[in-house]
Amino acid sequence: MKFKSLLTIILTFIFLSACQSGNAVSVSPTSATIGKQMQTDGGSYIDLTVNELNSLLDKKDFLLVNVHTPFEGNLSKTDLSIPYDEIGQNLNKLPEDKNAKIVLFCRSGPMSGIAAKELVKLGYTNISELAAGMLAWEQAGLKVEK
Repeated sequence: MKFKSLLTIILTFIFLSACQSGNAVSVSPTSATIGKQMQTDGGSYIDLTVNELNSLLDKKDFLLVNVHTPFEGNLSKTDLSIPYDEIGQNLNKLPEDKNAKIVLFCRSGPMSGIAAKELVKLGYTNISELAAGMLAWEQAGLKVEK
């Protein structure tokens, strides 16, 4: 009897451990599980790799925003350019729906990270950013529009 109880406890523990999520999150209900969740004040945002963002661009259903300053180019399908340090003053250019999907990028990553944190702090819930920026994009052999 003790063996069955112990076995049940062990199997339950293994099952529950397997059900816990790691760093990967779903960007949308229809997309594959991608990205790394980054915690910040007020919530979280998703760090995307070049390959992850490139695959999302195939069926683009988000607003793609260049936050680099000064301007050094765009990724294909860029919708807007808003300087990272002015993102909070330009909310009128972003969707009113704070659940709308928004992906940010800059030249190397830090500016889009700052902008992502600011948008999360302002209540946006579906923010992603290209973690290594346009430099990684170019290193992967992908084009930046100058």
